[in-house]
Amino acid sequence: MQQADSLAREVLLLSRNTLFVNLRFLDAALSQFIFTPAPLPFATDGKRLYYDARHVLLRYKEEKEQAVRDYLHLVMHCVFRHMYIHTLVDRPLWDLVCDIAVEEVINGLLLPCAAARRQEQQAAELDRLRKEVKPLTAEKLYRYFIEHPPRNPEALRALFLGDDHTPWYLPPKARGGVGGQDGGSDGQSGPSGGDSPDSDSLDSDSGVTSSMEQTWKDISARMQMDLETFSKLQGDKAGALTQNLRELNRERYDYTAFLKKFAVRGEVMRLDPDEFDYVYYTYGLKLYRNMPLIEPLEYREVKRIREFVIAIDTSGSVAGELVQKFVQKTYNVLRSTESFFSKINLHIIQCDAEIQEDVKITSQEEFDAYLKIMTVKGLGGTDFRPVFAYVDELRRNREFQNLKGMIYFTDGYGDFPERKPDYDAAFVFVADEFNNLDVPPWAIRLVLQKDEI
Repeated sequence: MQQADSLAREVLLLSRNTLFVNLRFLDAALSQFIFTPAPLPFATDGKRLYYDARHVLLRYKEEKEQAVRDYLHLVMHCVFRHMYIHTLVDRPLWDLVCDIAVEEVINGLLLPCAAARRQEQQAAELDRLRKEVKPLTAEKLYRYFIEHPPRNPEALRALFLGDDHTPWYLPPKARGGVGGQDGGSDGQSGPSGGDSPDSDSLDSDSGVTSSMEQTWKDISARMQMDLETFSKLQGDKAGALTQNLRELNRERYDYTAFLKKFAVRGEVMRLDPDEFDYVYYTYGLKLYRNMPLIEPLEYREVKRIREFVIAIDTSGSVAGELVQKFVQKTYNVLRSTESFFSKINLHIIQCDAEIQEDVKITSQEEFDAYLKIMTVKGLGGTDFRPVFAYVDELRRNREFQNLKGMIYFTDGYGDFPERKPDYDAAFVFVADEFNNLDVPPWAIRLVLQKDEI
């Protein structure tokens, strides 16, 4: 067994060094692992690389390219942080889509040293999926398969399988016990070393997880920058990898916090225990000399939305169901955070190439009633300028006293105004439809996933 382990370790080091030579932008990622013998065939928790010597040697004997591909497969799971997804409905499905996503990326790298036979066997299935899901990330594939379950998931798993995902779902303290003894200095492999084998014992469960997750997050960001700048030639070949990294590292937005940007200050009737009336306070000191009278204020100043415009692109390229979900989402956010004053002035404007409808909402009750009867009108071309011209006209007619801003829900394909309006304007795009369109520099840009809406 010692001889087998020594040979297996040589295979792992050879595979890793082969990838070093061919993919220089992966240097930090390849240097992270501690080689650890384990009863698992081939697996990682982000820090240790668990391997069964017999499994590694048999795979190498069968096809040496397969050993390199398996190593790269495992590294890509870490780069995309697949093991750090904590809320899953269907774990077997998540395992499957993660394997598909990394195999798609490896195929796109066009590496002869990783061109195992399974690459040819995957081609037909990947061609079919590319037509349905763009880009082929694990998250998008997961949503796709939730709606369109695969007919033969076991056959798909066999086609794309590269490693064992068992350590992903173990508590952090249990992960170190998966294997036997950690594998010595050559196991820490790579020019940048790696974490010490004993470092887990110094941290709490959550500390270990967040530390390693942050490490891989930093590696992913560095890889993306490298591919888009210094390794431009390599980046041209690594199109799928670059696309996945952009999707992974894109800034996530809290839509609730985003809406608060359009709030204004105002007073509401409510006891404020943190503030008191200074008139009573000074009167008490004057009357009783050393006894102030503390009377909580019956009002407090808060930031809420009083005047606002929701503009909706109702051109043929924007789905009606998605429009209604966006309006419902916006309403739910405003209602749940008590963002409305009791009296509001909200205009919901539908427009394609011209204004189709303007509904004025002055209370929560009117918003409730509107949602029940709302229908999408228009479905023509797209032009954003009529909405801005119409809102300017409303402002000139004193329909708005202090308009804070407008949110425009659209796919982005239209003519933008040349000049910035006198209020904030945010364009909300759907990630599946948005393709880095030229948005004016004065416009606030927010890109949401369909499931975020």
